[in-house]
Amino acid sequence: MKNKQAETKFKSALGLTCHLISRVMCLGAVILTCSSASAQNLFVSANDSGGGKILKFTWDGVRSTFASGLSAPYGLTFDSTGNLFVAAGGGQILKFTPLGVQSTFATGLVFPIDLAFDSTGNLFVADYGSGNIYKFTPDGVRTTFASLNLPEGLAFDVAGNLFVGEVGTGHIYKFTPGGVRTTFASGFVGEINLTFDSAGNLFVSGSLGSGVNVYKFTPGGVRTLFASKMYAPASLDFDSAGNLFVVDLGLTEAPSAIYKFKPHGSGKTFANGEPPDDPSLEFGYLAFQP
Repeated sequence: MKNKQAETKFKSALGLTCHLISRVMCLGAVILTCSSASAQNLFVSANDSGGGKILKFTWDGVRSTFASGLSAPYGLTFDSTGNLFVAAGGGQILKFTPLGVQSTFATGLVFPIDLAFDSTGNLFVADYGSGNIYKFTPDGVRTTFASLNLPEGLAFDVAGNLFVGEVGTGHIYKFTPGGVRTTFASGFVGEINLTFDSAGNLFVSGSLGSGVNVYKFTPGGVRTLFASKMYAPASLDFDSAGNLFVVDLGLTEAPSAIYKFKPHGSGKTFANGEPPDDPSLEFGYLAFQP
């Protein structure tokens, strides 16, 4: 009888221990997930009186300088291994390792303005100056993917289709992986910047003739207004939690800023240009570290 009672107590204790271990493991998984989401850093091209630089913002807005002494940095994007690629003045594409080691990936462009990687590691570059969309293999071999009238914003959907904003005509084009082009949207005036959310909706910062706003397009092309009341929204990107970050270039009476919008649309200021410690600072393009 005593042995049976001891066995019963042992099983009960063992069950309680397993339950507690399970709870601890679940809690650890939640903490790890939250920590990973919170640790995603935002990188922003910027210019001030000292020249071009790349800024790094932690999830809670702490700013540091990742690279400096650059010539007019514009669009930036990350590859799947965490290397940062930057469109820079002088027709260059610069590459930075996660530790900040800089090298030149490509030269000979006219005015590269935006960048995007496809799922197989090819880098696509919108060269605003030549009108071409270039495709670079991972080892740097360049081919011309398309020729347009002042291409700017680039973004890939999950199916591998490339979306391009064409400033010269106000169109947004959709290119299949094989290069077949169709018109996805039209009527824009001025700059066109693009990004996709995780559900496949295309977000566009641009003007349809009544102010510059952020619009949301469903995969089927249905357009709605997502955000307004900014001065000059430009580059935009999503973090892993589904929040949309938008650079507002500002105007003479207002400095540039970065806004953060939750999935349902409520927004707040994430960072201000012209801060007290760097009053000439102006933001450009942004991208989240994977």
